[in-house]
Amino acid sequence: MYLAQLSSFDLRVPAVRRDVSNPYDMHRTLSRAFVRADGQHVERFLWRLDVGLSGRHPMVLVQSESPGDWASVEKALQGGVQMTSKQFDLAALLDEHPTFRFRLLANPTITRSGKRWGLAGEDAQLAWLSRQAGRAGFSVQASLVTGADVQHGRKDDIRISLRRACFDGVLRVVDKSALQQAVRFGIGPGKAFGCGLLSLAPR
Repeated sequence: MYLAQLSSFDLRVPAVRRDVSNPYDMHRTLSRAFVRADGQHVERFLWRLDVGLSGRHPMVLVQSESPGDWASVEKALQGGVQMTSKQFDLAALLDEHPTFRFRLLANPTITRSGKRWGLAGEDAQLAWLSRQAGRAGFSVQASLVTGADVQHGRKDDIRISLRRACFDGVLRVVDKSALQQAVRFGIGPGKAFGCGLLSLAPR
């Protein structure tokens, strides 16, 4: 698998300001890295926008199965970004370490009467994370909601609102195969809008 990092965004560039402020536009720009020909289906990828404590140093992480064509993204952002990329062996990582520090920016929801509702409140959001963990092959050893908001964006003329929660903590591997799938395909809804990427770092 591959992990790319976009950083040092030049917010003076209009294309950069547009993408940082609208997740639909950011996803559309990142998709350029995974289209090899006109009309080709875009490869599945996960991404997350992390913002520093000052809010002035945004960084985007992109996880994918194949290396992206990041020159096309740099061109779309008019050179207003720095790029780095590395490959990692997810299966070997899970074999070597029983516990990890993790970060997950998610869209915690519950379905009632066929409609999906965003969950507000730390207790409800942590309970959602625990339920997801049971299906994703890990147990939560410690976790905090380190940020929560309602993200607003626009897709053409349609306004989009998404309730988000950022979880930071420690997890223990229970089922390597299930956790590998969760890392590869993400957790929860809202993946096109920057949710679902489970980042792991060995303890």
